[in-house]
Amino acid sequence: MLDLNRFDDIVDTFQFINDWDTRYHFLVELGEGLPQLDGIYRVDENLVHGCMSKVWIAAEPDDVKPRILHFVGDCDTATIKGLVAVLIALYSGHTPQAVLEIDADQVFEKLGLYDHLSPNRHVGVYAIVEKIKEISRRCDSKCRDEPMHQCQRAELQTGVS
Repeated sequence: MLDLNRFDDIVDTFQFINDWDTRYHFLVELGEGLPQLDGIYRVDENLVHGCMSKVWIAAEPDDVKPRILHFVGDCDTATIKGLVAVLIALYSGHTPQAVLEIDADQVFEKLGLYDHLSPNRHVGVYAIVEKIKEISRRCDSKCRDEPMHQCQRAELQTGVS
């Protein structure tokens, strides 16, 4: 799982790198650094629809702070896997309500990523963000009055509500 503070490191590195080729290689390295996705998450319910690549996104509640989500994911293409890593770092470590308030467009604009993504990859990023927010909405509505770990661990793993 990515460190909660790693997103700040990603932003700092992107701002330090001046040319797109080096940024692209850094993005691929981020994807390569994602932990191996457990097979329990590789189910149809966790597939991101609207993305040309095969992308799986799921979440786990924090063991200590059960209202906090940690996202996991994988992809079958290097560039999108790097974008998945950026999004996981951006959205992990927050409550479902906070996840819903994060504006990925602002972040990608700040990182200079949108300028270099094809229209198809833009659509894929939006689909991944929507999947993350869908998971967060489901967690927030299902688990509003009880700790998430009591009602969601199996649900998050399979995407079934």
